[in-house]
Amino acid sequence: MSSRTKGIIYIIGAAFCFALMNLFVRMSAEVPVFEQCFFRNIVGLLIAGAMVLRDGSGFACPRGARLGVLLRSIFGTIGIAANYYAIDHMDISDASMLNKLSPFFATVFSVWVLHEAARLKDWVILLVAFLGALLVIKPGGGMASLPAFIGFIGGAAAGLAYTFVRSVSGKVKKWLIIFYFSAFSCLAFLPLMIATYKPLSLYQLLSLIGVGVSASGGQICITSAYTYAPARDISVFDYSQVIFAAILGFVFLGQIPDYLSVAGYAIIIGAAVWKWYTGIKDKQQNAFLGKRDG
Repeated sequence: MSSRTKGIIYIIGAAFCFALMNLFVRMSAEVPVFEQCFFRNIVGLLIAGAMVLRDGSGFACPRGARLGVLLRSIFGTIGIAANYYAIDHMDISDASMLNKLSPFFATVFSVWVLHEAARLKDWVILLVAFLGALLVIKPGGGMASLPAFIGFIGGAAAGLAYTFVRSVSGKVKKWLIIFYFSAFSCLAFLPLMIATYKPLSLYQLLSLIGVGVSASGGQICITSAYTYAPARDISVFDYSQVIFAAILGFVFLGQIPDYLSVAGYAIIIGAAVWKWYTGIKDKQQNAFLGKRDG
């Protein structure tokens, strides 16, 4: 089995785990959002801490990467809270799709944070993705659109968080980044959880444990995926999460996306496929030019 095939299998596994996480979040919908977020991150903190200990490299963050790790933690925390709020108030497939706008936002923020040049076709693809997002958000619906706009903000925050992950790539090991992110999120959510705390039933407790376990499984799978293959080769398969979310939402929650949402899914996934295909073509062209010059 090639490394690329392994990467595809792992990223599809991550997509299923994150779709399952969204289902568990919705199943615990009567639990305050900050309580949901805390349980999601405390499990991740324990797993990431164990991996750092096993690695034996220690918990010290290199001085030159501290700001990037902090900003990744801040925007990642905002992204989780916004995503969970959206999941609690709209179809989980819609919330998943809005969260999957993060790669497109990462393109924008990379220009600002990493000073990477974006080509005209990158901006066109981004515009197409935003048009698809408008079909999911359905602006003009008053308060009914609020969860969708918050989900949109969550996708933007996640894109910025991933940009800061790239900014410290090669300086900090991945499990240490996850550990600091999980620790920061737990500390941020703890006082908010205490302020809004509601006692949990056994069903809610099991749902929140499911949130933490499935989120950690997704994090492990996606980390493994990008270990085996670069993002440009496999990232498009991450959009299978929307398909998994739609199936799980229909089977367990009776949710059926409307035609506007389905059209939005098609446009956004089409933009992602377009972005992936152009990346592959650019790679092949660069390889050809390099061989010719050599």
